Amino acid sequence: MRVKAELRKRMRGLRKALPATACAQRSAQIVDRLAVGEPIAGARAVALFQPMHDRHEVDLRPLGATLLERGVKVAYPAADPETRAMVFRFVGGSGDLEPGAFGIVEPKSSCAEAHPGDLDAIVVPALAVDPRGHRIGYGAGFYDRALPRFVPPAAAIVVAFDFQLVAEVPETPLDFAAAWVVTDTRTLAAER
Repeated sequence: MRVKAELRKRMRGLRKALPATACAQRSAQIVDRLAVGEPIAGARAVALFQPMHDRHEVDLRPLGATLLERGVKVAYPAADPETRAMVFRFVGGSGDLEPGAFGIVEPKSSCAEAHPGDLDAIVVPALAVDPRGHRIGYGAGFYDRALPRFVPPAAAIVVAFDFQLVAEVPETPLDFAAAWVVTDTRTLAAER
């Protein structure tokens, strides 16, 4: 879809232009919102993602540490390079993480895999998101294929910097909409 490709390209450029200090500050505001908001505040198990720093993604690492200190089980995605299937694996700390096949930090294969029903919330990255919870990622569809196995009962939460919130994201039948959108300035229950 050409409109999606153009929006993806524009948002990558905007986010890349964000200075590292601004990215860190905005990420900290998102972490603060997530830590006390629904549905993470009362969660027993949460899936997060490791940031790709060169792409100026939201950095949730402080949230992962906080949740582990609270006794919350924390999982991260891992993608199979051959099948391109994504799973979530629980970690006990940063020592359980290593660079994966796609250069993204992910849990070691020895970490326990989360099964449907194990997670209360899954935090999802985005290049763009709209108030309905529809998002644009990098285009590989990893989350769109994985989320239907876990949601519900887990709640999907898209995180993005506020300038990545757009009026409407074009959608296709395979796109998966999240229940929540959290930016550095607001938390939205997705409009349905």
